[in-house]
Amino acid sequence: IPYRVPPDDQLPERLDSVLAVVYLIFNEGYAATSGDTLVRRDLCDEAVRLGRLLARLMPDEPEALGLAALMLLHDSRRRARASESGELVLLENQDRNLWDRQRIDEGKSLLDRALRLRRPGAYQIQAAISALHAEAPHASETDWRQIAALYATLERCMPSPVVRLNGAVAIAMADGPDVGLARLRSLEEGGALSAYGPFHAARADLLRRAGRFAEAAVAYRRAIELSGSAPELAFLRRRLHETQLEDG
Repeated sequence: IPYRVPPDDQLPERLDSVLAVVYLIFNEGYAATSGDTLVRRDLCDEAVRLGRLLARLMPDEPEALGLAALMLLHDSRRRARASESGELVLLENQDRNLWDRQRIDEGKSLLDRALRLRRPGAYQIQAAISALHAEAPHASETDWRQIAALYATLERCMPSPVVRLNGAVAIAMADGPDVGLARLRSLEEGGALSAYGPFHAARADLLRRAGRFAEAAVAYRRAIELSGSAPELAFLRRRLHETQLEDG
């Protein structure tokens, strides 16, 4: 389809819509919401292709550059995100030797170009968070305080319960699970994420880290009820089993 630049007064709105659609395609590929496969490579590859194309067509649009950077940095971890049996592997447990350094370098280069334009936006902030993960040689060396600060910045420009959830997890990794659980309490009481599986999975993990195994098991069961992905279900069921053994 030939690309036609819309009138200047329509560009921001049109661009936001285009970027959002591309990112939705990528997200469904990166973490499929249903089925037997964690990653849909065809969707990831197409979204990355479109992101690169948008970055080339609009080299002075920082959010187009930011989205391309974000997808490349996320996608660099593709090979490490599932075990040989297809089960989900958390970021902290991934073999970082499997990460695609070429994609990381390309993503960081695009992010640098975006930041030099001095018009920060949500995709650039998310790409900066992903870059911090990519720069850590080991999970234990992740700069969680900086990541938590970036989530606080992201919440100011894109307020949402999901952003608050991710920020709470980052704070928990920096300051301990009890601090993170306190942050999650307001989300739990508000009910905004009551039907959102990742919220219950995150809460279960923090409860497990805090040694509150009976509560963690309840949260894992709720996350299992809400999951439609076979690889994610396998992971959650294993964690539930481990948690029940700890509680026993």
